[in-house]
Amino acid sequence: MKLRYITIIGFCFLMLSCKQNAAKEKVAERKEQKRAKFEPEDGEVILFIGQENDALGGTEKDKNGYLDHFPAPGGFTMYTDIMPGVTEEFDGHSFTYTGLNGIYETADWGDGPENMSLQLNSLNFKNSALAIGLAIIDSEEKIASGELDPYILKMGTFFKSLGIRPVFLRIGFEFDGPWNRYERVAYINAFRHIKDKLDEQGVTNVAYVWQSKGFESTLKNLEEWYPGDDYVDWCGLSFFNNYKQEKMIAFAKAKNKPVFICEAAPTVTDWENDLKGNTGLTKKMILSNPEQAKMAWDEWFVPFFKTINDNPKTVKAISYINANWKDKPRWKVNPTFKGIDSRLQLSDFITKKWNEEVGKDKYLKASPDLFDKLYN
Repeated sequence: MKLRYITIIGFCFLMLSCKQNAAKEKVAERKEQKRAKFEPEDGEVILFIGQENDALGGTEKDKNGYLDHFPAPGGFTMYTDIMPGVTEEFDGHSFTYTGLNGIYETADWGDGPENMSLQLNSLNFKNSALAIGLAIIDSEEKIASGELDPYILKMGTFFKSLGIRPVFLRIGFEFDGPWNRYERVAYINAFRHIKDKLDEQGVTNVAYVWQSKGFESTLKNLEEWYPGDDYVDWCGLSFFNNYKQEKMIAFAKAKNKPVFICEAAPTVTDWENDLKGNTGLTKKMILSNPEQAKMAWDEWFVPFFKTINDNPKTVKAISYINANWKDKPRWKVNPTFKGIDSRLQLSDFITKKWNEEVGKDKYLKASPDLFDKLYN
């Protein structure tokens, strides 16, 4: 009997020890899998909408955008720059950047009005995070050398003025797009310099996003452009008609980084002559056209949401572009965007389908506790 008692006690201690070891392993695993800055839990996705004032709506000036037809998203996307003196031309128009355009005052570089202060000062957006595309075209060497530090410092002051509102800063977005003309080494150095300077300034509410154009670049290409684990919080990509070519999700998984689909909308391709495996959308895509809306849903929205659902531990944020591209001077002759009107509210069919999908609990929208949630 005594031996049996000792055996039972020994077995209990063994079971307790196993449970303690298992618990320690789970704690170690959680520590090892610590989420990135502002990364939600697995299976959750922050819903952003972009990317101009009229596309967003929800202010006294703009009353027919996304926010006027749908619940407030978890974040909104807008743009600014550090490229003072650089001039861009498009379809007979031109715009000369002065640096930090679109933050405090309205600017229009051919893509519609940009003034993020309108949304930031609107109660409709008080519980939404902010994603910013920061263009640094033809300026990356000056940024890396410190010549443009006053703009970085002013931007840092702006970020600090936002309190705890999370900011996702896409430095030199679509770095691998030839239209941006970035030089690889200078770009990497500029990315690192901007983060270093903002860190020195004590900016704590910014996550740094490294965004690819989302097609053609191989894993090797992406590795060559990578600023490094210590500088990148999120990996990003654009998701348009050529999404089948993207390699960023696999790259991010290898780096243990979350993915932000920073720009997304159904666009067009000449599917009959396309050899790259793009989608089969027609030359024009206007969601107010029922036939085109149905095609857009089947050919683009379904694969878009499938990409999200197939990668619940990786794809953690998305930004849909709810814009009338075809009426913007910048895109008048662009082969991808010139015939596009991707405003969801134009189609009852798309609106219903969209609400069914993003109405799920997994999609994080504006709420009083969203910021606390994103700060882990």
